Amino acid sequence: MLPLLIVLAFLLVPVLEIFVLIQVGEVIGAWPTVGLLIAETVLGGWLVRREGRRAWRALQDTVQRGVLPDRELADAALVMAGGVLLLFPGFVTDALGLLVVLPFTRPLVRRALSAFAARRIRAAEERAATVFPPGLGGTGFDPFGRGPGPERVETPPGPVVRGEVVHEDDDTSSRT
Repeated sequence: MLPLLIVLAFLLVPVLEIFVLIQVGEVIGAWPTVGLLIAETVLGGWLVRREGRRAWRALQDTVQRGVLPDRELADAALVMAGGVLLLFPGFVTDALGLLVVLPFTRPLVRRALSAFAARRIRAAEERAATVFPPGLGGTGFDPFGRGPGPERVETPPGPVVRGEVVHEDDDTSSRT
């Protein structure tokens, strides 16, 4: 589903940008529209430069303290993505770029993307559970490498050696 959305975005965003440019041009005129696009580009470049430096410093400080830089890394990535959006000419991509770059809207975008990623991970775990079904008495293979949960049977470390268990008491044997 996500690849289809990406293809649709690449097809529909330019059409939407042209439509919005024509509408704005009809309202304020062609030259003021061009001037507004240039002003957005200059403002966006300055803002990306300022916020990019701020995000880089925060990332460096966090790494030097030895703390996992999850928020800072996400902020740096969002500023970079916003900068790319601001490079494209058009009002729609500029609005999205500013939404991602501005320091007071970036935390909202970061939380929304984090929630989206968490949903995608849960969906991947559910799909993995159907691909790697639980075995006899076990809970299945965990492709994400997490430790044992409340219902999870821990797999012993090391290689599995197939063999035969022979009971000396009786003549029965079982395969493992």
